[in-house]
Amino acid sequence: MTLIKPNKYVGDLIPYVPGKPVEELERELGIKDAVKIASNENPLGPSPLAENAVKEATHSLNRYPDGDAFYLKEKLSKKLGIKPETLIFGNGSNDVIDIAARTFMKLGDEAIFGEYAFIVYPIVTQAVGATSVISPMPNHVHDLRDMHSRITDKTKIIFIANPNNPTGTVVKRDEFEWFIENVPEDILVLVDEAYFEYVDDKDYPNSLEYHNTGKSILTVRTFSKIYGLAGLRLGYGIAHEDIISNMQRVRHPFNSNSLSQVGAIAALDDIEHIERTKRVNSEGLTYVTHELEKMGIRYAPSYTNFVLIDLEDDPMPIYNQLLREGVIVRPVTGYGLKTHLRVTIGTPEENDKFINGIKKVLGK
Repeated sequence: MTLIKPNKYVGDLIPYVPGKPVEELERELGIKDAVKIASNENPLGPSPLAENAVKEATHSLNRYPDGDAFYLKEKLSKKLGIKPETLIFGNGSNDVIDIAARTFMKLGDEAIFGEYAFIVYPIVTQAVGATSVISPMPNHVHDLRDMHSRITDKTKIIFIANPNNPTGTVVKRDEFEWFIENVPEDILVLVDEAYFEYVDDKDYPNSLEYHNTGKSILTVRTFSKIYGLAGLRLGYGIAHEDIISNMQRVRHPFNSNSLSQVGAIAALDDIEHIERTKRVNSEGLTYVTHELEKMGIRYAPSYTNFVLIDLEDDPMPIYNQLLREGVIVRPVTGYGLKTHLRVTIGTPEENDKFINGIKKVLGK
């Protein structure tokens, strides 16, 4: 049988591998009460306001969603103080990133990103036939001056995750401002801010503040993290209306569903849920990192709802032993981090289970 073959740059892609579901782990190992702290989800669950709004909207599932997300666009634009025409929505922030790649890159073009950057960047780059240009990340932080040095006449997009997944680190204001000042206007700087709500640092640069510099900046954000709506898959991008207009030409119709739209509209009003999430995460991050320090385990400084730990050896035996303790964390060897695990900050009970589990596994 001779079936159709994909383009070479598609056939060579390494697909994204999701984390192990709790139910599957419990079935495989015959255990109960396992915790999943692997995918950087909100451990408090979705916004209660969003949950109620979604339940009330189920009666209209026979109707197609609003293809332009009109009401969500109006509400979010007012919240951010921007024009509705500068917004685009997608099936998660991954979709927005993919739309940008398909809009602005083609075979022979180049994209620049960090060596430990989000794994979706090389996927969307290679999927359109463009070439990935990798920038080293000393101390697990984006080196914007090195990224700038790699710009050529083939460069179309520069991906900067701030904070970065899976390292949890951030680029500070001075370096970001230098980069924006020096980057050519005709290169898209895609700033992925999926975790920006968790950052509490006066030197953190909110990329929206630089949209008036005349540079091509696309800020990408999500409702998956702090709003707790990962299962509804809704992300959004913000850029000059000319950039968004071109992306809208490529965007698939109805790429944000009805339930995600009504859930997001309600979640924007749930300030109490957001503040509680930030407080629980801050307390949990302090607790987990303090316990790691007591055990002598190194970790990258995190500004997010997860922490990257360095076991200084093959992490898979520890990962598998933690599974038997009912703790699911995330190996990140696919990112080139050969001795690391990524651990989501959970509820106090989940954090305790992880700390007790790794103490047991390591004999601490």
